[in-house]
Amino acid sequence: MLYTIKLNNNKDFVRLYGKGAFVSCGLCTVYYRRNGRKENRIGITTGKKIGNAVARSRARRVIRQAYRETEKLFPVGYDIVVTARSGSTTCKSYHIAKFFRTKAAPAMKDPARQKRQARSK
Repeated sequence: MLYTIKLNNNKDFVRLYGKGAFVSCGLCTVYYRRNGRKENRIGITTGKKIGNAVARSRARRVIRQAYRETEKLFPVGYDIVVTARSGSTTCKSYHIAKFFRTKAAPAMKDPARQKRQARSK
């Protein structure tokens, strides 16, 4: 991943879930928020509802590959958390890449959408 580093802190995940904007489909949900840096940070989560460890690992690999394919479309300076849903265990990376191209990346570039969807607590 060229312009991206991993998001590891639980605090950052919780902040995105609570105050970040989001866009979702049947395969995954993408939470995003500006981070004030010159690179994106991405975290991928898979819950136990998705399946066993093998299925969860496959979902993470597929999402990671889809992000690599579409990384240049995303604006720079965002924290991104992708939460896998049960459909992501059997899909191919190009299905998720299509979602990233058509919904996630354009939503991140629209400032009105960020203000409208950002949830405050």
